[in-house]
Amino acid sequence: MRGDGKDTKADGVVSEDLQQKRTLIERICENAGMNDLGAAFIQAAHLLAGREPALLGVIVLSLRVSLSALLIASLIGAPCGALLAVCRFPGRRLLIVAFNAMMGLPPVVVGLLIYILLSRAGPLGTFGLLFTPAAMVMAQSVLIVPIIIALTRQVIANDWEEYAELLRSLGARWWQIIPTLLWEARQALLTVLLAGFGRAVAEVGAVMMVGGNIDGLTRVMTTTIALETSKGNLAFALALGTVLLVLVFLVNALAYLSRPHSAQHGI
Repeated sequence: MRGDGKDTKADGVVSEDLQQKRTLIERICENAGMNDLGAAFIQAAHLLAGREPALLGVIVLSLRVSLSALLIASLIGAPCGALLAVCRFPGRRLLIVAFNAMMGLPPVVVGLLIYILLSRAGPLGTFGLLFTPAAMVMAQSVLIVPIIIALTRQVIANDWEEYAELLRSLGARWWQIIPTLLWEARQALLTVLLAGFGRAVAEVGAVMMVGGNIDGLTRVMTTTIALETSKGNLAFALALGTVLLVLVFLVNALAYLSRPHSAQHGI
């Protein structure tokens, strides 16, 4: 019984000590004029400095999804854009106008279409891809393919005007011309890829619809920021927002540094 009394007394001392520390911290914050937003910024800095595992997991998944979408969209979009620039066929101008218009596709519409395709009642429902990272990659790929096609066509069209006579004199066919021009314009195409990546990594509507924003599985930076802000967890949202801003800044910086090459190709 005496031991229990001592334990209770010790617990009370510890509780009082913790309460005193909390009171001291609150007074310090008040004296320094700190508000909730300031405290959230400090906590966000601590999360970034401490490499919070949950934070790193969201960042890694975001990069994995967006880079995968960029790879798929590039493999589809770059050859198609070059084909539109080099070849002449019925309906070509209509396709050019369509892809230019699709650069502004509403993300929620893309998300809805992918959702219908991957749902159980949809044509691809048997694969069970809905609410998985693969579905998010599909949505981002659909969004950035028109961007890569339209911008690649513009780059290759300018090069085609310059090298058309030379390549024709060598007897090159269109399937030989396209990879040659893509390689020649590789530095300008870097700007195209960066534009596609920036569009993908900042996407929130479509990936939330097809990914479900599931913790540890499909929760990326943009969807996590929206969720944590609604929950009032500003520190976590600010930490991810800082990472996203830095990432977007780096993408734009790289695009700016490649401008001398891009300007020669009309971008």
